[in-house]
Amino acid sequence: MNDFLIGIGKRLKDIRKKNNLTINDLAFKANVSNGLVSRIENGRTIPSLPVLLDLIQSLEIDASYFFEGVEKKSNAKFIYVPKENQQVIEKEVEAEGFKYMHIFSKSLHSLGFEAVLLTLEPNSKREKVITDAWEFKYILKGEVKYMIDNEEVILKEGDSLYFNGKFPHVPVSISDESCVMLVLYFYTA
Repeated sequence: MNDFLIGIGKRLKDIRKKNNLTINDLAFKANVSNGLVSRIENGRTIPSLPVLLDLIQSLEIDASYFFEGVEKKSNAKFIYVPKENQQVIEKEVEAEGFKYMHIFSKSLHSLGFEAVLLTLEPNSKREKVITDAWEFKYILKGEVKYMIDNEEVILKEGDSLYFNGKFPHVPVSISDESCVMLVLYFYTA
């Protein structure tokens, strides 16, 4: 079941783009916020059943077609994702200087997992966000200030951070150079 939950956002985004709809178009048609569509597409939240059905209906497709493209449980011994299958993620509309590269997501047993490379440009801007995941950050290059709820942590190359994404959080650029971090999201059923 959790494989379906992890794949819903990716499937929604793929069909939306195939139909040449923007996040704003889909949100308007489904009578939901742009931010909600963005969070669903990027695995930050899982929609309620009524919201999911409204989104599917707004895409003007059958629910059966929608779920055909969602990952199914597999007994594979390993998962291989070639570099050419990685793709840039469109995150929050109001974020500036944030580039997310989706490199992997999969559900194994009761744990969903997603890996992203985030490049945070100097002078980037975004409000704090909340996710339905535990988050792990590993700084590959540069430095950043991470704000989690009302606390601040300065992270430099080689540092790592793990926290509950249900607390409002945001990375803040603090240097004239880009910061690159590996971001791991862990979802539980």
